[in-house]
Amino acid sequence: MTNIIIAGAVGLILSMLGTPLAIRLFSRRGYGQEIREEGPSGHYDKRGTPTMGGTVIVLASLLAYGGSHLATLTPPTVSGLLVLFLMTGLGAVGFLDDFIKIYKQRSLGLRSGAKALGQLVVGAIFAVLVTRQANVYGITPAETRLSFLRDFGPSIGIVGFTIWVLVMIVGFSNAVNLTDGLDGLASGATGVVLAAYVLIGNWQLRNNCIDQLGPNCYWVRDPLDLAVVAAAVLGALIGFLWWNAPPARIFMGDTGSLALGGVLAGLAIATRTQLLLIILAGLCVIITLSVIIQVGFFKMTGKRVFRMAPLQHHFELKGWAETTIVVRFWLIAMLCAALGLGLFYVEWMPKA
Repeated sequence: MTNIIIAGAVGLILSMLGTPLAIRLFSRRGYGQEIREEGPSGHYDKRGTPTMGGTVIVLASLLAYGGSHLATLTPPTVSGLLVLFLMTGLGAVGFLDDFIKIYKQRSLGLRSGAKALGQLVVGAIFAVLVTRQANVYGITPAETRLSFLRDFGPSIGIVGFTIWVLVMIVGFSNAVNLTDGLDGLASGATGVVLAAYVLIGNWQLRNNCIDQLGPNCYWVRDPLDLAVVAAAVLGALIGFLWWNAPPARIFMGDTGSLALGGVLAGLAIATRTQLLLIILAGLCVIITLSVIIQVGFFKMTGKRVFRMAPLQHHFELKGWAETTIVVRFWLIAMLCAALGLGLFYVEWMPKA
């Protein structure tokens, strides 16, 4: 528990103090956000706001994780390092995308194929490593099986599992990226899910099969350290949100959104709650579905379901204030996380 508190506190302090430094540095260098011409007209005023703030989130998270282990004199674990690798690798892809946007002064960075390739390479390395590195009890960070509240069903094989992991990583990194359209929206929505994983990791630790074998225990390799990772990123995200809340003084950019999507997918895989993430991160899933529905319906009929996709822009064009959309969407994110945690807890309860 001490590790969790230290990681969250250090991440918060580093991000709170580091973000204004990044704002000044990026502003001085002209690292401002470009705005899509086809986007809502109200966003034109945001042109030039410093972007790539996700670098602060990633760096603060890594330092917070390392600091918590130094402070408690405990070694890092394979599970924790792999999730942080996934976050950092996807953050690097996003950083390259953001930098190209700034360098070429356009709203589009990496080509979609190159961006997807970067995500797939990082994801493939994670997928291969996560099924290896067994501890002394023979438990690896993940098994080649699907999971909801815990692993279930037969093994889908290393190839099938790798494909499934890649779908999760690309899907959720892009989902958070689509959610990142209004000031503070993605920060708040992903923060709620990270808080849920702090609780899940701590609960799995207290009911780990290594310490107390039973019908409802969890075969998770490093539950405490996964909670530490979630706490470190959550602390960094809260510190960033202080400056990212409406009106935002800095944007996380693809650097932050891809990194956050990656850490959510990594935590879900390592805690054996892959399908539960669909519920926990329900807001991001809903926003992604709005884009799929909009594109698919338009291709079939030539008509639009929403005034604009992603979903948050539909409500902007309906006249909702940006802060109203953000707060209401945060509430939806909280309800989704609460539902996911409720399912997780109820499943654990001993059967009468």
